[in-house]
Amino acid sequence: MRGTVRPGRSLRALLAFLIAGWLLAALAVPVWAQAEEEKAGLVHYDEAVDEAIERGLAYLADKQDDDGSFPSGWGKNTGITSLCVMAFLAKGYTPGEHEYGQVIDKGLDFVLASRKPNDMLVGPGASHGPMYGHTIATLMLSEVSGMVDPERQKAISEVLPKALRVILAAQQVPKLERYQGGWRYQSNSTDSDISCTGWPLMSLRSARNNGASVPKEAIEYALEFVMRCRTSDGGFAYQPGGGAGVARTGVALLCFELCGLHRDEVALAAGDWILGHLPRSPNESYFYYGLYYCAQGMYQLGDDYWERYATHMYDMLLKLQRQDGSWPAGSEKREGECYATAMAVLALSVPCCQLPIYQR
Repeated sequence: MRGTVRPGRSLRALLAFLIAGWLLAALAVPVWAQAEEEKAGLVHYDEAVDEAIERGLAYLADKQDDDGSFPSGWGKNTGITSLCVMAFLAKGYTPGEHEYGQVIDKGLDFVLASRKPNDMLVGPGASHGPMYGHTIATLMLSEVSGMVDPERQKAISEVLPKALRVILAAQQVPKLERYQGGWRYQSNSTDSDISCTGWPLMSLRSARNNGASVPKEAIEYALEFVMRCRTSDGGFAYQPGGGAGVARTGVALLCFELCGLHRDEVALAAGDWILGHLPRSPNESYFYYGLYYCAQGMYQLGDDYWERYATHMYDMLLKLQRQDGSWPAGSEKREGECYATAMAVLALSVPCCQLPIYQR
């Protein structure tokens, strides 16, 4: 019949059109992404950084204890174990799948089994302060929630809300005005510091992103404390009235970026301060701690802030990595090589955007 097209030809034409469109789309994304990377001047690092991350993760997997924890000078610590677990998640590895699925599951199980009668997530080992371990573990549970098997998800759904309540209650402990809104080493501490405040604030922000009933006021209250730690030169101090430091300023920057103050003048000033005080050696105080926070914060700022910081960080960390894939602990000797390696991997894998809390 004139004017009709046979179904077979029509279907083939449609499929050809769809396949052509798919190929164009598939090709367009890498070209665009590569152009952006070349514009940023970082594309030549991709292969070397990826290899360094994989070597670091292989080291961590080899060091994991049978109970799922990772060794440190603090013993079986939930905070350090959670950082190691997040290092795998940050590269895109998921629980129960692929080569590191069991490593993630075992680490998660260790943290879940560490819950105390008061709902604190602290392991049997020592601690720089139980709120550190508890809040880092809470952040990890919030980030991994939704990725795990039904049995582990049921356990997370039971433990996580109670862990968040511990954090919220600790924030409400009566304190002098200068310390209000922040956190310290103990759940009943009557003062606050910016280092301890960063982790619970990220935990609350992560949980709120996931739909948990975290009051917006709690996040705003915490940011008020962070602002009290600001110094006249744009950096941030450990406590109000103190001097600025790299790790402290990195904590503040990331808090602002994740909590609605993206590229605010205070955040930009913190970025400028960091560029003027770049970390350079593991022997510096809290080197990896600062490296982790600054990398996350500068990536959120983007543009020249991230390019300049990343170029410096990549050069430094690629040279520091040992033959076995680890990074030297340096001044953070008590925390150990697993901690240093996890923090280095977390800093290097920022552009992977696999952890929800760190996505732009």
